[in-house]
Amino acid sequence: MTEPILVTGATGTTGSRLVRRLAAAGHPVRAASRKPSAANQIRFDWGDPGTYPAAVAGVRRMYLVAPVGQADPLPQVEAFLDTALAAGLRRVVLLSSSAVPEGAPALGELHALVRRECPEWTVLRPSWFMQNFLGDHPLAVALRETGELVTATGNGRVGFVDAGDIAAVAERALLAEPPLNEELVITGPAALSYADAAAVLTGLGVPARHRAVSVTELTQRHIAAGYPPDFAALLAGLDEGIRQGAEDRVTDTVLRLTGRPPCSLRAVLLGVMAGPVPTIG
Repeated sequence: MTEPILVTGATGTTGSRLVRRLAAAGHPVRAASRKPSAANQIRFDWGDPGTYPAAVAGVRRMYLVAPVGQADPLPQVEAFLDTALAAGLRRVVLLSSSAVPEGAPALGELHALVRRECPEWTVLRPSWFMQNFLGDHPLAVALRETGELVTATGNGRVGFVDAGDIAAVAERALLAEPPLNEELVITGPAALSYADAAAVLTGLGVPARHRAVSVTELTQRHIAAGYPPDFAALLAGLDEGIRQGAEDRVTDTVLRLTGRPPCSLRAVLLGVMAGPVPTIG
């Protein structure tokens, strides 16, 4: 393959891991970023259509991460995809969510778009990221500050998944011949409640407990963390689905696509704790 693979969201949780995987395997990568800082990066801004043509020039395959924090990403994604297809794009691997079926508001509208417009396509629908317990995610911030995991999920369970496993599936979807042309729900090896996750953290020496709140209170917490109100409400509403059992499932997608089982939450957290940062977060 001589054409570059375009990775949008290239400095994000899954995109950065995908860039590293593709580069390590010797594939040419064009990493799209609003603030490019490396040789393989190109400036790309969803809000600036003038950055679209250079990003997609010569590209046949793309990993598509929709603009973050928007309740209605369809107009921008549709305009960008039109530019890319006119330039010769053929394959799109779209990052969506296990909680979002085709046709649902926001990301769900993008499923039909890529399936309808792209000759080759895959929609990735991963469960909640294990990395949400780390870094700058509001869940992780509250954990560091108060020792609490604050959700509106009640006792509902989630098939938490490692972002590295998502990147591995994305790599397979980008390179597979023939193209996959399917939706893939991606989970980790077990469905866990947030109380279960708190127990894993506590067992690793990071005291944690789950505090259940209402959807309304969680929406306000997201707004306080800087999310736009409509997007904050959308995020908090997903917790209600978890409470009702919508995410209580595991799939064989990682094993089937990569040939190895998905990573456990404990293994991912241990990996972080063994790294240069000695504590979670």
